[in-house]
Amino acid sequence: MPTVPRKVSYVSAAALIAALSAGAYAPLPASAQLAALPTRDGVPTLAPLIEKVTPAVVNVAVKATVELPDNPAFQDPLFRRFFGDPERGPRERRGGGSGVIIDAKNGYVMTNHHVIDGADEVLVRLKDDREFTAKVIGSDEGTDIALLQIKAENLTSLPLGDSKSMKVGDFVIAIGSPFGLGQTVTSGIVSALGRSGINIEGYEDFIQTDAAINPGNSGGPLINLKGEVVGINTAIFSASGGNIGIGFAVPTTIASAVKDQLIEFGEVRRGRIGIQIVDLNPQLAEALGIKATEGAVVQRVEKGSPGDVAGIKSEDVVVALDNEPVKGAQDLRNRVGLIQYGKDVTVTLLRDGKRQDVKVTLGKIQKEELAEIKDRPTLEGASFSNAEADDGTKGVMVQQIQRGSPAWQAQLREGDIIIAVNRGPVADVSAFEDALKKGGRQVALSVRRGDENLFLIVQ
Repeated sequence: MPTVPRKVSYVSAAALIAALSAGAYAPLPASAQLAALPTRDGVPTLAPLIEKVTPAVVNVAVKATVELPDNPAFQDPLFRRFFGDPERGPRERRGGGSGVIIDAKNGYVMTNHHVIDGADEVLVRLKDDREFTAKVIGSDEGTDIALLQIKAENLTSLPLGDSKSMKVGDFVIAIGSPFGLGQTVTSGIVSALGRSGINIEGYEDFIQTDAAINPGNSGGPLINLKGEVVGINTAIFSASGGNIGIGFAVPTTIASAVKDQLIEFGEVRRGRIGIQIVDLNPQLAEALGIKATEGAVVQRVEKGSPGDVAGIKSEDVVVALDNEPVKGAQDLRNRVGLIQYGKDVTVTLLRDGKRQDVKVTLGKIQKEELAEIKDRPTLEGASFSNAEADDGTKGVMVQQIQRGSPAWQAQLREGDIIIAVNRGPVADVSAFEDALKKGGRQVALSVRRGDENLFLIVQ
């Protein structure tokens, strides 16, 4: 497994987003945070805090077996005469990142999914140079969180703090093992909160920080000045793969929910309501005649879905989930996607200006939902799920789409239902993928968008 930064698309640029570490915070104003620090020779210092937390930060090394490509040219005697017999067959690759011990008693270590993805063996090295083979309890690609377990004595762990109380400007500390140098500590501030659009899976609410982040920091902790973990370092935005002061971390509100399900089930059993939603904005609020400023407007309710059974209707505005305010569409998706299917939730709606609560039993997201079409570059930036049009015609819905991505530029939009490829019906994601493979370099998509029928040409 190579130790290269993770790549993700960001808007329409072909930017590298590397796997690494990000910042955390303290709940006090910046001046108070500095004043509360211990001093040495009258100067504030982080040294006592760093000495306390670094024993909980670990290096995660992985071993994986990969198959080298077997090109027909390798069999050509002329090729082999000049270039020799190239190496073929399985080959061991090594890679790694960082992690943080969050439960010393049970030996739980939190890291990134992409750090251990595909690994045959995972090794955890502590600050005192002890090394252990780790068991993978579970891993979730959608949030890029993984949970490991080691059997060891005298471990040091860090508590998970409350990332919801963070504010822009709070001081943060990032700890990891960049470039294999051993533990490295950097500091900065929280630059922004609630960042999304970094990872197509869509379960995002990233903390952005300017704390220096480099390859190898992936999975390391983002801590506040109280020594609490408030984020798990996951990515940077960079054209070169090096730090430019834009790093991202998964907040503990998400990481903690994922951790609980990984411990219980070994996977995240995501729930779904079955509604298509957009952010409430002032124009929509005025059109709907409501005074709310935050929420998610229901554009469409999938027939037979949990939302349909509960009586949710298009034009409803979701303003709270389990009595916690909903900021917008992404916020609602994140929270529902982290609740186990089969659980009952209370959805608070505004309908005709009146507030009402409905009980929804969350359904199960099928494996084919939120699928990406990886073999067709012009559809990058979109995820698809099985759907059914209002007239009962089955097809594939554009579940999420990144603004400015190739799929966006191809004129696809969130909520579109693709019912045919080259005039051949496609009833689900699997049929859609097969039709694209057989369709040639250029295909025609028959799309339902509300009451409109569209005909889009995709390269």
